[in-house]
Amino acid sequence: MSVPTPATPLTPREWSVVVGAHGAFGTAIVRRLVARGLRVLAVARSSAALESLSAAHGDAVVPCVADVSADSATDALRSALGGTVRMIVHGPGVPVAGGVTDVTTEAILAAVNIKVNGLLRVVRAADPFLAPGSRIVAIGGHYGFEPTAYAATPGVANAALANLVRQLSWAYGPRGITTHLLAPGPADTERLHRIAERRAASEGITEEQFFADMNRDSALGRLTTPEQVAWATAMLLAPEADALAGSSIMLDSGRRRGLP
Repeated sequence: MSVPTPATPLTPREWSVVVGAHGAFGTAIVRRLVARGLRVLAVARSSAALESLSAAHGDAVVPCVADVSADSATDALRSALGGTVRMIVHGPGVPVAGGVTDVTTEAILAAVNIKVNGLLRVVRAADPFLAPGSRIVAIGGHYGFEPTAYAATPGVANAALANLVRQLSWAYGPRGITTHLLAPGPADTERLHRIAERRAASEGITEEQFFADMNRDSALGRLTTPEQVAWATAMLLAPEADALAGSSIMLDSGRRRGLP
């Protein structure tokens, strides 16, 4: 019987950078990375958003107040790091501002700035601390591959993010650093429940109907969970994950219909 190759040992001096650390995905990811022995630089736009993470994990989590939509974030992140960065996780959310016929061009520009330029700012901040075996992980989304009538901003931004991940893969691959895109489907989070409440009210349906309609798009009839996204993130720490360089990993509970 074959024995699985263990993940590369982690040392207390190694860091991860998690952007959007206070959100549903981020909280679950931070918990997984801390359990793996990484120190987490938790990034958010306000210190209040990071208080619960600091309280839960002590000095394993270092809060960093920075806005990745601005170039000033690069210096703020770089000055907060103090050792090898094993993993970058870029997972900020963007507002769902309507469909392509009514969303403002400003909203699309802001979403692309946060998702695409934000990742570039974070990667450039961490660049001096990256080493062979480091991972750059962007959390995009199902709507970047399967557009919907009501989510133009995440659709356009996440499609652009997938392209950037491929470009970063070629730029950093020669250094032994791999880049990955995680593409969750609609996830069972408080944010989605707020969206469901608004959509149900505007369309004259119940929230239960909203979720029933959404689940019909899944081969499994269910939503993705933050813990599943956190599992996939931690999985990429394994040395075998080198083979996934530049790839998009669909975590959409069977929603993707197109090929490839």
